[in-house]
Amino acid sequence: MKSSNLLKIAGLMVLLFFSCTKSKEVPEQEGFYEPWESLGPLFHDVQIAGVFPDSKTFVDCTPRKNPYEIAAEYEQVKNSPDFDLAGFVKANFDEPIAPKVKSVEENEFFEEHLDNMWVNLTREASDTSGTSTLIALPGKYVVPGGRFREIYYWDSYFTMIGLGVSGRDDLVKLMVDNFAYLIDSVGFIPNGNRSYYLGRSQPPYFAHMVNLYAQLTSLDDAVRYLPMIEKEYEFWMKGADQLNATNQAVNRTVLLGDTLILNRYYDFLDFPRPESHKEDFELAEGLSADEKSQLYRNLRAGAESGWDYSTRWFEDKDKFATIRTTEILPVDLNCLLHGVEIILTRMYAHTGDMDKATEFAAKAADRQEALQQVFWNEGQGAFTDYVWTEDRLEDQVTMATAYPLYFRIATEEQGIQTMSYIEEHLLMPGGLVTTTIESGQQWDYPNGWAPLQWIGIKGMEHYDNAELATDIAERWLSVNKKVYTNTGKMMEKYNVVDTTLTAGGGEYPTQDGFGWSNGVALGLMAKKPVY
Repeated sequence: MKSSNLLKIAGLMVLLFFSCTKSKEVPEQEGFYEPWESLGPLFHDVQIAGVFPDSKTFVDCTPRKNPYEIAAEYEQVKNSPDFDLAGFVKANFDEPIAPKVKSVEENEFFEEHLDNMWVNLTREASDTSGTSTLIALPGKYVVPGGRFREIYYWDSYFTMIGLGVSGRDDLVKLMVDNFAYLIDSVGFIPNGNRSYYLGRSQPPYFAHMVNLYAQLTSLDDAVRYLPMIEKEYEFWMKGADQLNATNQAVNRTVLLGDTLILNRYYDFLDFPRPESHKEDFELAEGLSADEKSQLYRNLRAGAESGWDYSTRWFEDKDKFATIRTTEILPVDLNCLLHGVEIILTRMYAHTGDMDKATEFAAKAADRQEALQQVFWNEGQGAFTDYVWTEDRLEDQVTMATAYPLYFRIATEEQGIQTMSYIEEHLLMPGGLVTTTIESGQQWDYPNGWAPLQWIGIKGMEHYDNAELATDIAERWLSVNKKVYTNTGKMMEKYNVVDTTLTAGGGEYPTQDGFGWSNGVALGLMAKKPVY
């Protein structure tokens, strides 16, 4: 037998020995490269050794030959006295190409730079004919920038706001088509188009993307996406028919009382995130197997929320390891799903299917009532998350409190009180801070994020507080322009407390580019944005 065949067999034996257990909920797909499985112990060793400063780099590397052969070769040579792990990786893998950040043209105005950046952030339709974790997409798409070399779900909605302002309806359509393709082919929209994101999604903005597209074109053009909107909705509601008094939570659904079904963030998988393997593995050291499984799922669910990470998800606000995302009913997620139900109602009515329109109208009414009652924190005068495992409201108020205003769900009085709370506690010199707790996590004080500025500003407008909305927008755009003037870049997030700084905190360095920051800035400067 040839030595290459022996290596392949040995590699398969490594895979069988080391492979992670997959949930039966994860869709079976052909041809996806999963390095945490096919590379066996090599994957773990490379990540723990910190061969790359950013754990995401290795999962984005492309093996130069069959990964099972590489895994088998590693087993043969790893104990050699002169073995060099970094050298072995360099010899067997191609690193992802660092994106080029467009430099500022002489005399280029701020708005011009944002418009021009779309070319820099646009990627061609994916080709994964080689071995790659990238999931192929049929059309062009816009990436956030920096280390984020693929499409991201909820980022893309806010990016599309800017694309609409820039007159790039063509890219908006391609983005919607790509997400529709993912729903059809994978069964849902993953966190991003990478195989290591297939256990989770992100905040469900697809229906809202279609709604945005309808404004750019027509409802007749947009209604063809109706089956995909409903299919994604079914993904978020999967398991609801199994809920009962002794089985209160299944997947992303949770039963409150006898009949009320609400949603949480979740992940089908419960092992370390491959793109953050070292960080997750080290955080779980010393825990039992069951405790590790629980921690990993909560970390993954936190990543599905898009708020990765914030004390919002911690039981003990001082301890990251107490993350319990799956025990929380998030107010923003349930507002988003209410929005999906409203869009489904309108689209089915437009097609003349009044039975389906009535069905989703009833679901939307039930969820709106729950949002007004279950999530309203009278003591704080704002909306907060609900800890369903303890049958109580969370005390911490975050910028998620603005979602019931953005979606026009809050009562008039709730809206007035919430705006007052935001102005008093969350409004800073540079805009809206995400939380009031300084933890070192990137979704906490002192950072502000473009999507939450948009939600807050538009929420104020929806409750007739144009003065406060304008004030927030001016503060945020001032910080954007100041950092741009000093660096020539747009950032992923900004320090809104000390506006002499950019931002910091989290698992990776501050990124530049940046899709949703560009999109929101253009939306705020537009006379009549679409959203």
